[in-house]
Amino acid sequence: MEAQPGFGQYVRARREALQREDARGFTLRAVAGQLDVQPAFLSMVERGTCGPPSEGVIKKLAAVLQEDPDVLLAMAGKVSGDLREIIFKRPRLFADLLRELRETPDEAIYRVVREVRDGKW
Repeated sequence: MEAQPGFGQYVRARREALQREDARGFTLRAVAGQLDVQPAFLSMVERGTCGPPSEGVIKKLAAVLQEDPDVLLAMAGKVSGDLREIIFKRPRLFADLLRELRETPDEAIYRVVREVRDGKW
């Protein structure tokens, strides 16, 4: 799965939007420090001159940017390790399920999620 072209651009736009609210907390250097990466690396990610970071860094980045980690991972062309484990346990079943859900409206999918979560089977 490849990263979507806008991953780095999205990260930069989100960081800069947060920086307008908190000028010091969301500079490139400050965010890189929270991620335990070099500012130059984060800059390259934002400019799209290198591939997306690891799952762990993306999850930290999601927390810093107040974003859903699964959304950022998907934008980076990645799937969370816990989801991979679930799929690998029953690959055929989940492949069939996902293919069936491909054209399903979001509201119908949300309804199924609520039923599963609430134990209404």
